[in-house]
Amino acid sequence: MAEAQANLSGAQRAAIFLLGVGEESAATIMQHMEPREVQSVGEAMASLAAVSNEQLAQVLTEFHEKAGQVNALGLEASEFAERVITQALGEQKARSMLAQVMPGKAQKNRCIESLKWMDAREIRSLIEEEHPQIIAIVLSSLNEELAAQVLQLFDDESRVDIVLRIASLRTIDPSALEELDTLLQKQLGDFSAAPPQSFNGVQFAAALMNACSAATEASVMDALRAQHAELTDRIADLMFVFADLMALDDRGMQRLIRDISTDLLVIALKGADVALQERFFGNMSSRAAEMLREDLEAKGPVKIAEVESAQKEILASAKQLAEEGELMLGKGGDDFV
Repeated sequence: MAEAQANLSGAQRAAIFLLGVGEESAATIMQHMEPREVQSVGEAMASLAAVSNEQLAQVLTEFHEKAGQVNALGLEASEFAERVITQALGEQKARSMLAQVMPGKAQKNRCIESLKWMDAREIRSLIEEEHPQIIAIVLSSLNEELAAQVLQLFDDESRVDIVLRIASLRTIDPSALEELDTLLQKQLGDFSAAPPQSFNGVQFAAALMNACSAATEASVMDALRAQHAELTDRIADLMFVFADLMALDDRGMQRLIRDISTDLLVIALKGADVALQERFFGNMSSRAAEMLREDLEAKGPVKIAEVESAQKEILASAKQLAEEGELMLGKGGDDFV
């Protein structure tokens, strides 16, 4: 059972935890989650055929242990600071100050928050008639997966223009979002006192390209290079693709393998070259490698879209592990994150 527990993804652990705390508590917790987190956990819930008492106990024990390591003072300090600054300076001045000293506490834009829960086609229909700069700002405010879905609904020429504008962004002036008022019929508030938000357009453009299909990525990058070769090179340097997993050291590769399912790996490796396949085989036990080889040979033709989806899911796991300090991702000797 310990081995089965180790093979559970983070989303499956979260799903088991929510199932364990009950419907009302689970709903309350989900209200504080991002849209893609809700989707991920929801899919995990649907995929769990059955949850044993031992699995539930282990997940709850793990949560209890990790929660016990959190300093409650640290959790409350930022809220305390926010309240004190607001009382001392007033709401308008405090917003400006908090945006500088506590970027995470800057007032969230309700319009963008609403867009995050909408379907890509609905978002596209709302912004398609807007100026490309406004479209770029809207997409840069979404997570890269949703932004990529919206971007792919535009024609080739518009895509290139939008990505070029995103990559050129250094700051986002909140007043620029006022043009979205009529789209969702929501008041965005007075942004005159809020400072521009720092934004790394090149980094987001790279993440956006990673989230797009291979065909869209190639089309946009080729067109971008014809217009702005230097900027395109900077985007490409930050992009991380499945083949770059070759750069992982053995410890990192082994850690990644523990985090992904065999079924997902089989599909992803169908589209990988032999050298990368061997890197995976070489970091598994002899028995596990033999079984994976047999599964690969037995696996029939797989749609390119399915291979790309599996590879992107594994890359997402690798990036998450890198953010948690579990492995290092790099290109040319430089850290990726």
